[in-house]
Amino acid sequence: MSNAITLRPATEQDVGLVLWFIRQLATYERAPEQVTATESLLRKNLFGPTPYAQVILASVGDQPAGFALYFYNFSTWLGQPGLYLEDLFVCPEFRGRGVGQRLLVQLANIARERECGRMEWVVLDWNDPAIQFYSKLGAQQMK
Repeated sequence: MSNAITLRPATEQDVGLVLWFIRQLATYERAPEQVTATESLLRKNLFGPTPYAQVILASVGDQPAGFALYFYNFSTWLGQPGLYLEDLFVCPEFRGRGVGQRLLVQLANIARERECGRMEWVVLDWNDPAIQFYSKLGAQQMK
């Protein structure tokens, strides 16, 4: 089995996998009962006539390993778009293998290509592993 990390944009055929990742993240964040998303809603809102967000899927070999869901916002002060990372999740068995870093670097590249003035996300204050992960990559906390 290959240990190569591959990234690709999600397609409509991946709706079930995207929902699975969302549920895994909600479980990790101690709120699985709060997920009301359905495959139908995701299909409409991610792949319908007006997509509201985009998803990048990560695999290690042929195993789904993580995902990032993001969308664009706009800064009136900068006069530029921004990229907002809504969710980044890596399955526990693939953590520490570079999957999260590859996803974040891919998002930074997308933000640069789209001439975004900034890239933002929120981390729950109790999620020390995530805070440490972002800090090691040079992320700065907004105050």
